[in-house]
Parts: sequence; structure tokens; C-alpha cells
Amino acid sequence: MIDITHKPTTLREATANALVTVSDPATIAAVREKRVPKGDVLESARVAALFGVKKTHELIPDCHPLPIEHAECTFSVGELEIIITMRVRTIYRTGVEVEAMHGASVAALTIYDMLKPIDKGVVISGIKLLEKKGGKSDWKDRFDMPVRAAVLVISDSVSAGRKEDKAGVEIVERLKRLGVECGDTTVVPDEPEAITGQVKAWAGEGMDLILTTGGTGLSPRDRTPEAIAPILDREVPGIMEAARSYGQERMPWAMMSRGIAGMIGRTLVITLPGSTRGAQETMDALFPFVLHVVKVQEHAFRHGM
Repeated sequence: MIDITHKPTTLREATANALVTVSDPATIAAVREKRVPKGDVLESARVAALFGVKKTHELIPDCHPLPIEHAECTFSVGELEIIITMRVRTIYRTGVEVEAMHGASVAALTIYDMLKPIDKGVVISGIKLLEKKGGKSDWKDRFDMPVRAAVLVISDSVSAGRKEDKAGVEIVERLKRLGVECGDTTVVPDEPEAITGQVKAWAGEGMDLILTTGGTGLSPRDRTPEAIAPILDREVPGIMEAARSYGQERMPWAMMSRGIAGMIGRTLVITLPGSTRGAQETMDALFPFVLHVVKVQEHAFRHGM
């Protein structure tokens, strides 16, 4: 199966439907009046649909087992057709569109099986996904102007040329994949004056986003939070709370990260860990969701707030 461990947990929803047509209005009458020999067609189909949703991962090889936290199967009965609508919801890392379609399919097959003794012209058709939401694409803002970002690598060894920068390179690549313009990348040693000087300079240039990497741990030289905190106009605690929560599920040492985030004017500043893995996981936890802060600032600026 595809690796989804890097995905954040969000509310996922999907709606699918299926169409069952019959050849005789008398068949529909029997369904409505519950006179079908095999029993109550719609109630049987509803129960079967719920089982189908729950067992999707057992039958479709690449579907992940996931908690089904809401499933609802409803029917619209016409003169010669029954439209099945299946809605599924979960809070998980992957979507439930296949589960919704599978539930609708099983309901349709159940109806077919129960009606075939009294109607040889039953047909299943039109199984399709109507709607899905809750993935990253639903949380991706659209911007009138490109988002401008800068990346600051904070490391004594990298600045001295003793070590290759990997975390900063990874951050820049991920920003580019998000459509963010990364205009500048600079390396400074673990010195508070160098850190604050560069961050304040970029904020003064009107950068939308500044990401730092390094100096957020517990080494005596890790002083990035102490350097950044005094120059923030407003801290945004929830950003790093989300990052630490995400990291803690994957690496127990994430509890020791002291990263902070906040605003300098209209510029969002986020301090990421110095390790490549830590930077990657923080990016996975926060993006593209955190770019909504930039959208809010763009809206406020446009309306003179």
C-alpha cells in the first residue's frame, strides 16, 4: 500500500451513488410495500452497504484500514429506478471515496439479488463518486500574488563549511512544490545577533514567510527561540503545538523541540528543527494549511485593516 504516514489527520468525507433500474413498475410497488419474497429490500441494502463500507480494505488491495466514524445509506425511489446515496466520514490520513463507492455498490448488488426472482430486467449502472473533501487540496488557499518566502539556515558547522546544508535545501524544494517563491536562502552561525538581524531585514523587505532551520533543540548553542521571540509582534502558539503533536506521533524526541512561530508585522516567522527529518516532518504537519495566515494578511492589507 502507499505510505500515508506523513499525511496529517483531517476530517475526510465522501458521497457516492449508484443507480438500479427495473423493467416493471410492479417491482417498485413491491419494494415500497415490502412484498418482495426475500424481505425488506431497502433495509437489507442499507445494512449490506454499512458492511461493505467497513470491509472495503479487506477487498480492495491498496485501500487502508481506517476508522469509519459515520456511514449513511439513503434511497430515492422512482417509478422504475432506485438511486442509492452513500455518505461516509472519518478523521484519518486518507480519504473515504472508495469506501463510499463500495458501500453504494454493495447496496446495489443486494437490491439486484433480492429483486431478480421477480424481475429479470434489473440493471445496475452509474456507480460514481459525487463529492469528496478533507484532503490537503481542500485547505490550499489561492493567492492573488505569489507567496514570497526566505529560508535561514542556522548552524555553526554549516556556516563554517564543515557540514553540508541539507535541511535548508529540502525546505526550499518543498516550498517550490507548494508554489511559494523562495527568493533568498542564507546561512548564519548560532549567534542571536546574526539571527535577529537577518530575520528583521527580511521582514522589513515585506517577505510573506520566513522559515528558519536549526537552533531549536537543547544544546547550549541552540538559541533560535530566544533570538526570535523578542522580535515577534505576536506569537502564534498553535502552529508549533501542531508541529510537535505531529512529530510526537513519529519520534519521541519531538517533545524536546523548542520551536516558536509568530508575526513580525505581516510576515509569518516559523522556526524549524535543524535535522532534515525534523524539518521535513514539520513541513508535512504545517503546509499548506499554515499559508492561510498569509491569506489573512493579504485580505487585511487589501481592505486597509
